[in-house]
Amino acid sequence: MTAGTADRGPSGGLVVVSGNPRAGSRTLGVAEAVARRLAPALGLPGDAGETVDLASLAPEVLTGSAAVTAARDRVAGARVVVVATPVYKASYTGLLKAFLDGYGPDALADVVVVPVVVSAGPAHALAGEVHLRPVLVELGAVVPARTFAVTEAQLADLGPVLDAWVDRWSATVARATPG
Repeated sequence: MTAGTADRGPSGGLVVVSGNPRAGSRTLGVAEAVARRLAPALGLPGDAGETVDLASLAPEVLTGSAAVTAARDRVAGARVVVVATPVYKASYTGLLKAFLDGYGPDALADVVVVPVVVSAGPAHALAGEVHLRPVLVELGAVVPARTFAVTEAQLADLGPVLDAWVDRWSATVARATPG
């Protein structure tokens, strides 16, 4: 199966993608927290679902190894994907860009995607809206909610920021999610 042709049958659930080049990053932790909080609103189990930590695939992303193809297929076959990135130079990481570039046109058609960005400060809060959202939409993804943007200072007490975002956007994400 190639990226973008994965079956979205009953197994297509929630997938987390971390575009941070550091394995086990804080970005990954935030993305998994978002997934855990969204899962009940989507009628999915409360765990974070499957995780694609691109740091572990970094040496292979440009060559498109079998592991990278499998990761792309998992993402394309999901009902909902949480795509997270730290903000690098006012945008998302090159690693995430290289991963997304491996998809053809409309490869993420009908996949609901929740963008997540972790930045040093509030000046970069719009990186997800301005840079990441257009790429996801170009790939056919449905992006029904604003990016969950969190600063490094908020990471120590993520709960209130995440609660506010989930309270505002979880029903919107659920309505956009197929079956």
